Amino acid sequence: MNSTICYLDCYSGASGDMIVGALAHAGANEHQLTEGLRSLGLPASFRFERVKRRGISGVKFHVDSNEQSDHRHLSVILEMIARADIPEKAREDAARVFRRIGDVEAEIHQIPVEKVHFHEVGAVDSIADIVGACLGFCLLGIDSIVCSPLNLGSGVAETAHGLLPVPAPATAVLCAGAPVYSRGPQVELTTPTGAAICTTLASGYGALPP
Repeated sequence: MNSTICYLDCYSGASGDMIVGALAHAGANEHQLTEGLRSLGLPASFRFERVKRRGISGVKFHVDSNEQSDHRHLSVILEMIARADIPEKAREDAARVFRRIGDVEAEIHQIPVEKVHFHEVGAVDSIADIVGACLGFCLLGIDSIVCSPLNLGSGVAETAHGLLPVPAPATAVLCAGAPVYSRGPQVELTTPTGAAICTTLASGYGALPP
């Protein structure tokens, strides 16, 4: 019996919107993606744009929101996912990604996980990115995910906690045990959202499998 493998080639890092756009470009139905995200009840709209980068066509995923507050507790996000009109597998995977982020944030800040409130990862776009990625994998009928080594980038990044080195603490902890490297411009290439999706859902790392 054949199985469908998704290979995430993270030579230029990984972020949630990059993954959702790539899945749409690979054939995940954009209308179904949009309708699934709308069912979260987020104060946002979602759109896909055809773009060209260095002459190569692709899809850019946009989340448009005017939300002022971006702090949410894990329990609130999990309730949104549980109510969403998306396949059960996508719901389970999205919840698994957020629970892992919650555990990492609790470890970093040395507080109980139920007291963790998300900053960037609790924002509308990050919720849409994570749920959108999990839904996209389902729509494409992906059976397993394999990830290349992750290019983390370097330098510093502006966060809700101020200026932090790249990789940000959450990204560093999420990537523990995964093959990583830094090459290219001194910018953040792998975001906490991208790291969470890749390291939670991938069954292995390495070169493109057969």
